[in-house]
Amino acid sequence: MFKRIAAELIGTYWLVLGGCGSAVIAAAFPSLGIGLLGVSLAFGLTVLTMAYAVGPISGGHFNPAVTIGLVVGGRFSMKDAPAYIVAQVLGGLLGALSLYAIASGKPGFDVTAGFATNGYGVNSPGGYSLLACFAAEFILTAGFLIVIHGATVRTAPAGFAPIAIGLALTLIHLISIPVTNTSVNPARSTAVAVIQGGWAIDQLWLFWVAPLAGALVGGLISRLLMTNKSA
Repeated sequence: MFKRIAAELIGTYWLVLGGCGSAVIAAAFPSLGIGLLGVSLAFGLTVLTMAYAVGPISGGHFNPAVTIGLVVGGRFSMKDAPAYIVAQVLGGLLGALSLYAIASGKPGFDVTAGFATNGYGVNSPGGYSLLACFAAEFILTAGFLIVIHGATVRTAPAGFAPIAIGLALTLIHLISIPVTNTSVNPARSTAVAVIQGGWAIDQLWLFWVAPLAGALVGGLISRLLMTNKSA
């Protein structure tokens, strides 16, 4: 269990450092920033790379919503879920602290300006309403869990699951960065909100409730579709 927890911590650390780091440091870099497409790809690559690196140890969740969705889908033990979620949140916080240490080295850096935080209403990148942001996080997390279950089912091609899952996360970001800055991961949202320390903390509840609710639905749908086929 220690190795599994360590793998989840490391994987979530990498996701926050790599994904949020691309948004904070590289998205709008003068003249040649990577933009929305680059940030979306960065998040997908963090999951893809760590799924291959440490996924064989822990299953490669790196996300409390994924852990809960896999429990509901009958693919993970509920008794192990709390330890996984704690490790994911701690890993995310360490990733955010590392990102802050790097980003704050630039003159004029202002962590309160956003720090890749998730928000709704006036704090949504595109000004989307609370209802729209909840719907985006709920639907996209449910879809993400369906992809994860399907890509890791016993009858799926062996060895390709991290690619499908990483590309699914890239697609999710391409859709929803303008809406919420994309969460679908409460650990990722918590990590940067704690460092930002302002409005992001006040709005953090949505980025736990909506992804977890979506994960429950995604897990249930997967369980119904894949009965007698899961690994």
